[in-house]
Amino acid sequence: MKARIPNQGAGGNMMKRIQEMQQNMQTLQEELAVAEYSASSGGGAVDVTVNGSHEVKKVTIKPEVVDPEDVEMLEDMLIAALNEAMRKADETAEREMGKITGGINIPGMNGMF
Repeated sequence: MKARIPNQGAGGNMMKRIQEMQQNMQTLQEELAVAEYSASSGGGAVDVTVNGSHEVKKVTIKPEVVDPEDVEMLEDMLIAALNEAMRKADETAEREMGKITGGINIPGMNGMF
């Protein structure tokens, strides 16, 4: 009769796979946090860039859209561009994390980015 050594066989293999997945997820989180995502609105009148942590890195506004009489339009274009850039960041994070987890929904992963 063979003595069973802990962390060997199927259970040990599963633990190793979980640890590898955790390491891959950590690496991906670090990469996604610094990746940059850009979007524009108003036909390119407003361009924004955010990173995966939703920090705004750059905003470019064409001078011709700056109208002191219609600040609301500029605000709307800025909001639209920012929301689109953050949506791109979130979709990329979700897609890339799904590749690591095999599409398994891991509790606590929502909103990590």
